[in-house]
Amino acid sequence: MIAQAVRQFIVTNFYVPKPAELADEQSLLDSGIVDSTGMFELIAFIESTYGFKIKDEEMVPENLDSIAHITAFVSARTA
Repeated sequence: MIAQAVRQFIVTNFYVPKPAELADEQSLLDSGIVDSTGMFELIAFIESTYGFKIKDEEMVPENLDSIAHITAFVSARTA
């Protein structure tokens, strides 16, 4: 499941004070969990795990700023 894999990556690689309270819709940037450097790590994880290259124009909050957005984006790209 995409959401579960993304959540595990985030909790393992970034500081999440209360992992059980990380909501799928929570902004990763606004909450300070992921910063600009961390976003590149997250993009590399998505690309290597799901086997596609994220285009520059796809690197927007609507695709990458929450677990829910990432799940929808990856689902659409791999469908």
